[in-house]
Amino acid sequence: MPYVSALQCRECKRQYPVQPIHVCEFCFGPLEVHYDYDAIARVISRERIQKGPPTMWRYQDLLPVDGENAVDLQTGFTPLLKARNLGRLLGLDNLYLKNDAVNPSYSFKDRVVGVASTKAREFGFDTLACASTGNLAGSVAAHAARAGMKAFIFIPADLEQGKIIGTAVYGPTLVAVKGSYDDVNKLCAELADTYPWAFVNINVRPYYAEGSKTLAFEVAEQLGWRLPDHCIVPVASGSLLTKIWKGFHEFVDLGLVPGPVHTRIHAVQAEGCSPVVQAFHAGTTHVRPVRPHTIAKSLAIGNPADGIYALRVLRASGGTAVAVPEEEVAQGITLLAETEGIFTETAGGVVISALKRLAQQGIIRRDEVVVAYITGNGLKTQEAVQQVARPLLVEPTVASFQKALNGR
Repeated sequence: MPYVSALQCRECKRQYPVQPIHVCEFCFGPLEVHYDYDAIARVISRERIQKGPPTMWRYQDLLPVDGENAVDLQTGFTPLLKARNLGRLLGLDNLYLKNDAVNPSYSFKDRVVGVASTKAREFGFDTLACASTGNLAGSVAAHAARAGMKAFIFIPADLEQGKIIGTAVYGPTLVAVKGSYDDVNKLCAELADTYPWAFVNINVRPYYAEGSKTLAFEVAEQLGWRLPDHCIVPVASGSLLTKIWKGFHEFVDLGLVPGPVHTRIHAVQAEGCSPVVQAFHAGTTHVRPVRPHTIAKSLAIGNPADGIYALRVLRASGGTAVAVPEEEVAQGITLLAETEGIFTETAGGVVISALKRLAQQGIIRRDEVVVAYITGNGLKTQEAVQQVARPLLVEPTVASFQKALNGR
């Protein structure tokens, strides 16, 4: 059984029972899972982890669910690839890519939904629901199918077609809302008070968010039980960034990797939706909402729920924040594909373009260990790079081929 002692408010620290709730009734701060770390320390070890399954569930001692009864699609323990070609181009000798584009529904969201769907089933829910910018939609639909649960998926009506089809194929009730993600999320917050459903990023959010920690755990283990010097993390709600930071601290506090945590965390967004980056460079402690207008739809959250906590991590870690011009998003996608053979979606294009800027500015030194998080698969957002499809058109003759080749 999970080593969870309570839910705790991230602001006033009041504690609550382990229930499907997400907001403090005193200060309205968000709730977070609180663990009995003394009990975890008595059982966890590198050896115990390594004997676990080759999935995210090898870290079940640090997750808020019973991993033995998980809704399991074999998510996690994705490749950490040394990017020699891209690193050589950028002047980085120790660049690694955490490729979460190969998860079952082709994004890192399978980690958080694996935890959320398992907890929802523990609570007795029969329906999963979510507000999504795209990747979460597919993952919730897939996990609901695996768990034998019903699913209601709410998305912006202008979502990429690949993500709509990649969700609909699992048979959920798919609802396209005329508006931005923030409009979708507001609607779902209201529906969560009306329908007895497990909204993974609303009433089950404290448990859901914990799944992102496994991206920290895996990187540390795959680097030989050490932490990287830099992490480049795409930011939508900001939750992924904060949980990677939390995961590194848990590993250090439990003696699984040497401390202290020295990793600098860098937040990256597209210019068309960059409220966290704007707040960081303005030196403020709060994030001012924006109206998204970006090609990177998976990052298009104008009012990020964990924005203020992401800012705290950036400052505590000594990291920075980068807003990538919209025209450079597709360039980042093609650069990664041409150098390392990985096709990422627009969020990954933001990561690679931001990484390039950080290297050029000298913020990352040549000898430092850098991990860039690739969180989604490019097959979902082919529209972003459709201009690359320019095949040579030839007749079925050698002469025709040679003429076309010479005339390129």
